[in-house]
Amino acid sequence: MLLTIVAFIVAILLLVSLHELGHLVVARWCGVKVLRFSIGFGKPFFCIKRANIEWCLAPIPLGGYVKMVDTREGDVSEADLPYAFDQQHPLKRIAIVVAGPLTNLILAVMLYAASFSIGGITQIRPWIGIVEPASVAADAGFQSGDRIISVNGQTVTEWTDAQAKIMLNLDSGKVQVDVITATGQPAQRQLNIAGTDAADNVAKTSYLGIMPFKVINQIGMVVPDSVAAKAGLRTGDTLLTINGRKLINWQDWVDSIRASAGAKLDITYQRSGQKLQTSLRPDAVLENGTIIGQVGVGAMRDKAWDAQIRRHYQPSFFQSVQLAMQRTWDYITLTLSMFAKLLTGQASLHYLSGPLTIADVAGKTAAIGWQSYTEFLALVSVSLGVLNLLPVPVLDGGHLLYYAIEWIRGKPLSLRIQEIGLRFGIAAMLMLMLVAFFNDITRLFG
Repeated sequence: MLLTIVAFIVAILLLVSLHELGHLVVARWCGVKVLRFSIGFGKPFFCIKRANIEWCLAPIPLGGYVKMVDTREGDVSEADLPYAFDQQHPLKRIAIVVAGPLTNLILAVMLYAASFSIGGITQIRPWIGIVEPASVAADAGFQSGDRIISVNGQTVTEWTDAQAKIMLNLDSGKVQVDVITATGQPAQRQLNIAGTDAADNVAKTSYLGIMPFKVINQIGMVVPDSVAAKAGLRTGDTLLTINGRKLINWQDWVDSIRASAGAKLDITYQRSGQKLQTSLRPDAVLENGTIIGQVGVGAMRDKAWDAQIRRHYQPSFFQSVQLAMQRTWDYITLTLSMFAKLLTGQASLHYLSGPLTIADVAGKTAAIGWQSYTEFLALVSVSLGVLNLLPVPVLDGGHLLYYAIEWIRGKPLSLRIQEIGLRFGIAAMLMLMLVAFFNDITRLFG
């Protein structure tokens, strides 16, 4: 919990402060007088004045703002009129508005470049190792060993790209996935669940029922003080039978344990070439309204399969920058595509996430390591930059639209039109925030 809180605070402080700093720096370059720089909304609980600017922290960590001299927000002295934001040429105001989101996109490139050049790049081929029974993927005919070639005619070369393209198109209609099977034959898998509860469930969980890795019938992890630990099972043990019945694979073990809550099970396993026996009773655990058995073990990954699907390499600094720019651009287009599908009803609102999910992912990536956390920051920075450029009043993109129209017309839009746009923008953003918070709560605590 502490790691999650710290990782989230660091993310907010870094991404929001640099976004607002972009506005501030360009505003100063354009001769606009800046009064306050705030991270967070609400009444500031900390302020310090430097260079005639109040630098503040406020309690609501959902953004920040730069307050400038502006005749629309109160009386401005004659001496300050030339430095008022609203008195500047539209091009200057456009530059100031664009500076924040642009800073986020540049930051994303820098973070990705740092991650790639220092930690290297790990690519996961879009090969399917595990297909969960009774899942969306299983119903579509996916099989272990399938190698995904394309999604709706678009070639894919990495696991994350394949997964994103499938999920992004689930609510649009049929999703056709071309694969090469484990036997080397071309085949097609088709998902046709648009508008169903299954599609909503995928949007909520971000899980299709397929994973790129394979596991073997061997214990890779034992939870301390768990049922398995008390029964004497250890990492590396190969599971052979349950109540005399031979175990076919790891999924067979999982299914047997889940179906046997509280029941006594006799287990035969192999350790260091010796066959051993033990007994255990799976704990009864409530999962999605159903009682299942749980013993506290995890599977061991198939190292031979991992060696085939995983490629790690160390690019040069210039290659890292080039790859970082490409990765940033890919996420920009993916984010814009998602917003377009949300607006047209071709994507579920369950894909929206808010600060609780961001905090949760921040903690999880920080626990994995610096590289995962750095790339998480880059991804959120891209999302923040793109979101703020959307032409919605209240956001930077809305102001950009107003100033662009003013520049073309030679005069600003009427105050009446601007007020209507502002109300629409506030209503739209409040609705999105409520949906995002609801999704966060149901996803994390539902």
